[in-house]
Amino acid sequence: MMGIAKNRTMEMVLDLLVIIAGTALFALGVHVFTVPNHIAPGGLTGIATLISYLTKFPIGTVTMILNIPIMVAGFLSLGRRFIFNTFVSVVSFTLFSDILFAKIPVYQGDMILAAIFGGVVIGSGLALAFLRGGSTGGTDIINRIVQKKIPHIKLGKITFLTDLMVILAAMAVYRDFEAALYAVVSIFVQTTVMDKVLYGMDVSKMALIITEQPEKVSQALLQKLQRGCTILKGTGAYTGEEKSILVCAVHRNQFYKVKQVAAEADPGVFMILSDASEVMGHGFKSMQ
Repeated sequence: MMGIAKNRTMEMVLDLLVIIAGTALFALGVHVFTVPNHIAPGGLTGIATLISYLTKFPIGTVTMILNIPIMVAGFLSLGRRFIFNTFVSVVSFTLFSDILFAKIPVYQGDMILAAIFGGVVIGSGLALAFLRGGSTGGTDIINRIVQKKIPHIKLGKITFLTDLMVILAAMAVYRDFEAALYAVVSIFVQTTVMDKVLYGMDVSKMALIITEQPEKVSQALLQKLQRGCTILKGTGAYTGEEKSILVCAVHRNQFYKVKQVAAEADPGVFMILSDASEVMGHGFKSMQ
């Protein structure tokens, strides 16, 4: 049990380190590429950028203030762990944006390069945060709630729709239609990078989970990952004991979480994890 607790602690520390690294990339992309060129980064950060432009308050501070009520609302739907990770990300963004990156030179050259590289850096940072169970707050929390209700819609596509609303607001504030077009390019690159990192080339994962507590494990996967399982019966060739085998298909970004959730539900679980070249049906690719 001590070993399991130690591994769980190390996993949580790794989660936070990756989330902070992803947030650093996100803040870097916003500070260096998008904000100096009046390219709306999208989401709540885009709204914070516009407020900062109008009021001259630091972007990170505005982002923190706007996120507080959204994180409170998300706590009820997404759980304590996710909101804690998001809180770490939001605080990190404020520190990186307002203090650590404040003196870094910005890029104000070719607008198309600013849009593309801004999208790549921001998308990579967001994907890292999402892979380890966090987010940058704001509309990310709203998007996760929507994906929880409609799991077959990819996260990047939901983000793109919410970002379009921010672009329209930015066009009015900056009074620059061309900058809005570059924002569309940047957000398209950002969401494409996110989908490739999070989902790969439509590659999903399959888990075979051998356990003596099938109901407990399957309920944990359903409640924490919104993934159902098929329970099969099996017999150990060496021991002759009857076991239950859970077959569970998950998206790539949920892969490491399956191990964590299953081990928490049943410390004696035995798992086989592998790639699934194609998964079709509810929550995955359409059968049509």
